[in-house]
Amino acid sequence: MRVDVLTKEYPPEVYGGAGVHVAELVRALRSAGELETVVRAFGAPRAEPGTHSYPDLPTLDGANAALRTFGVDLVIAQACAGADVIHSHTWYANLAGQLAALLHGVPHVVTAHSLEPLRPWKAEQLGGGYALSSWAERTAYEAAAAVIAVSAAMRDDVLRAYPDVDPARVHTVHNGIDTEQWRPVDDPDRVRRLGVDPTRPSVVFVGRITRQKGLPYFLRACADLPPDVQVVLCAGAPDTPEIAAEVEGLVDGLRTTRSGVVWIAEMLPRADVVALLSAATVFACPSVYEPLGIVNLEAMACEAAVVATATGGIPEVVAAGETGLLVPIEQLGDGTGTPVDPDAYVRDFAAALNELVGDPARAAAMGRAGRARAIESFSWASIAEQTTRIYRSLV
Repeated sequence: MRVDVLTKEYPPEVYGGAGVHVAELVRALRSAGELETVVRAFGAPRAEPGTHSYPDLPTLDGANAALRTFGVDLVIAQACAGADVIHSHTWYANLAGQLAALLHGVPHVVTAHSLEPLRPWKAEQLGGGYALSSWAERTAYEAAAAVIAVSAAMRDDVLRAYPDVDPARVHTVHNGIDTEQWRPVDDPDRVRRLGVDPTRPSVVFVGRITRQKGLPYFLRACADLPPDVQVVLCAGAPDTPEIAAEVEGLVDGLRTTRSGVVWIAEMLPRADVVALLSAATVFACPSVYEPLGIVNLEAMACEAAVVATATGGIPEVVAAGETGLLVPIEQLGDGTGTPVDPDAYVRDFAAALNELVGDPARAAAMGRAGRARAIESFSWASIAEQTTRIYRSLV
């Protein structure tokens, strides 16, 4: 059986959790050897066998970003001839999957990493293209032979956002983590080269600069940290100039009152991220929307205690009081994830951070428990097996 996996992100062009998911899932599927797994990804040519790349169409240079995406989707849909199952990831590839399913008469599987109706801030980035991305996603979900949600919370979101989807077609298969590649590594020299003092406590954030990740709330919370605690931001790829300016202003403000504010804007190699996470006292995930949050699994696998928002699929990953602390949040019902009381959320996040940086022995114990949980519950081999069962049920 041949499965064509369609994706916007694929190594080396990965900038978010969906890209990590696809890369790891494909690796696990290929390692299992039960299927022929073909990857069709946006971007520049890749040398990997069984992987095909599709750049933007020159005729759409200067067009709206969503239209450029649709142009690539058309080419990918044609290329899927001969597949037995199509599996698409994110709205960028969902239209290609839906068109390929209709064109070639094969089942289409969609993995729900996030949902456009729950990311209204994307209109800042895409303009009128947000209506197009929303249409493509809705069309694909409502017609898909199966939808895979990366958490139980994500499954609930799918059924709320798209009530015409048959619940029997929506399956929960958690994201996973490679605990061999993500493991604690003591590398103080590498940490120093990145501008961080490994002898001082640190709170680390890793993520894109987007409303979803809640970075401005985190930066406000950091103002209440003890002065010896470093604030380490691995944060880049801002969605809009507006949020970039907001984050820059908050970072500048922090730097006027404390030392050890380190902002790394470029995409780091995995080895650098592992070193920073391994040296961290606490990993912070202030997301206001997170279907699961692979980044929390990465931190846990590196034995970092986690402080994260109790939203979306995060509570399915972070065991409260065992592998970290969950910060309660009451959110507006408008789909933005905005806290009803932002000041209270910031205070609660700061209190949770302080609770753990003030008790490094407890934080270290939570880190060890986090790695054990990652190994036991989130292996990619298991996820590939569950995904393969869904494929086989459709053909």
